[in-house]
Amino acid sequence: MSSAYADDLRLAHVLADAVDQLTMSRFKAQDLRVETKPDLTEVTDADRAAEQLVRAQLARARSRDQVIGEEFGSTGHSPRQWVIDPIDGTANFVRGVPVWATLIGLIEDGEVVVGLVSAPALSRRWWAGQGSGAWTGSRLSSATQIHVSDVAELDHAFLSYSSLHAWAETDRLPQMLNFMQRCWRTRAFGDFWSYMLVAEGAVDMATEPELNLHDMVALAPIVTEAGGRFTSLDGENGPFGGNAMASNSLLHEEALAALAPRER
Repeated sequence: MSSAYADDLRLAHVLADAVDQLTMSRFKAQDLRVETKPDLTEVTDADRAAEQLVRAQLARARSRDQVIGEEFGSTGHSPRQWVIDPIDGTANFVRGVPVWATLIGLIEDGEVVVGLVSAPALSRRWWAGQGSGAWTGSRLSSATQIHVSDVAELDHAFLSYSSLHAWAETDRLPQMLNFMQRCWRTRAFGDFWSYMLVAEGAVDMATEPELNLHDMVALAPIVTEAGGRFTSLDGENGPFGGNAMASNSLLHEEALAALAPRER
């Protein structure tokens, strides 16, 4: 691993190893505690414990860095920001569906430089450091490099998404339905998994109309280091636009145009 961020990426793996043990011990637990947050999304004792664990380890290993987490907000001030989603896919976690993951990303000077996604119930992990490619495997020592697909036409393309409800809420449902009909195949893999499938070349595009920073930071460098593009629906590079379009690069501009808001 020759990236300038090799040490940070190794730390992300250490963090993920610890969190995986905790989250798997609570997955399908009979005494799992589930609450509803003010935004009406679910949160469990596992979400909170996982984020606290990451924060505690970062306080020891990167005490000068800022930490931004889904459950406990932002602590510290630094041009280096660790962004944590302790369980992406909490609804799946609560229902016993194994498609959920811990997301760990690092922003430095406004640029995402490290991303790691660990999905222990799927026995999968993906990661990337700036300039070092995108990888998957159970650990650093047994990794396989991944690349996006080379599909260049929409009618040959595989699109993954999360839910149609948010497209309706953002007044883009007609555009999304038309876009889906232009694609060869569509499936709602959802959450982090859609984007990891893009990075692996298994699907060609993934998109969601409403996302938070912690949902995206870890995903963006994995997609881009695999040769893809990760932007907002307005075409802004990176995970900062409140929504996402990820693709193999070849389909990106056509996808953005298809999903653009209608002129009033």
